[in-house]
Amino acid sequence: MKLLKMKVLLLDKNHALLKEGLLQLGFEVDENYTTPKHEVEKVIAGYDGIIIRSRFPIDKAFLQKAANLKFIGRVGAGLENIDVDFARERNIVLFNAPEGNRNAVGEHSLALILNLLNRINLADREIRQGIWKREANRGEELEGKTIGIVGYGNMGKAFAKKLRGFDVEVLAYDIKPDVGDENARQVDLSELQAQSDVLSLHVPQTLLTYKMVDADFIEAFKKDFWLINTARGSVVDTEALVAALENGKIRGAGLDVLEYEKSSFENMFDHDELPAAFKKLMAMDNVILTPHIAGWTQESKVKLAKVMLGKIGKWYDELMS
Repeated sequence: MKLLKMKVLLLDKNHALLKEGLLQLGFEVDENYTTPKHEVEKVIAGYDGIIIRSRFPIDKAFLQKAANLKFIGRVGAGLENIDVDFARERNIVLFNAPEGNRNAVGEHSLALILNLLNRINLADREIRQGIWKREANRGEELEGKTIGIVGYGNMGKAFAKKLRGFDVEVLAYDIKPDVGDENARQVDLSELQAQSDVLSLHVPQTLLTYKMVDADFIEAFKKDFWLINTARGSVVDTEALVAALENGKIRGAGLDVLEYEKSSFENMFDHDELPAAFKKLMAMDNVILTPHIAGWTQESKVKLAKVMLGKIGKWYDELMS
């Protein structure tokens, strides 16, 4: 099949090898990293593909203007900023790249729980203030504990793999059947809530997961537990989390994502006033906060670009054959 050269618009900066690879495949590539969405909509009909991280939503109105769009590449794991149903109605192929940053997310999740258990951030802050507390900062070991993973896809499996060096039991809950493996035993949610000492979230943002971790969900755990969230901030009801941290049901929390983040992930709040629940989180010694960087490593930047390029290249080869 003889095809005209396809035009691709890059809407977010990524590793240079992505653009270079697209050019080598024969695509014509334009870059636009700053123009407002409504201005991009004026020219989008001229493109066959777009590559985006999370700069702005690719909604129905945008897609209706993208008359010739054949594919969307999202350099990351989630597709929540894309109207997936409407895109598929238009026969637009969707690519994402969870394989590119799953290792980074697994390592960050492990770092958060080890930090919490050993009070590392708190002890560091105290020493910098001239405070030396050994007994008060006595930690706990991960060995012998049960780790519950909710969401056993790319990210959950990567975290479970990191736990293989520890003497722990790993349980996994997922809405898909038969996803357990040598690193985690798949169980129903009630068993996970009955056994877990640590809960690590690795689910996408969907209608099913929105504020999934609410007061009832937390209360269903039989033990007091630690919470790790490197998934999406909207999965956790922050007010319920704060209440559980205050009453001790949740012993500590490592949060790489927050309910209040903007959809672009580049800023935290839409308004200047900090939410009351977040003010409380910031004052808690048993909470560690990071700015949505679990999958944001030097290595993952390269891997994400390679994965995306590989998927687009395979699709393009099949189209041309």
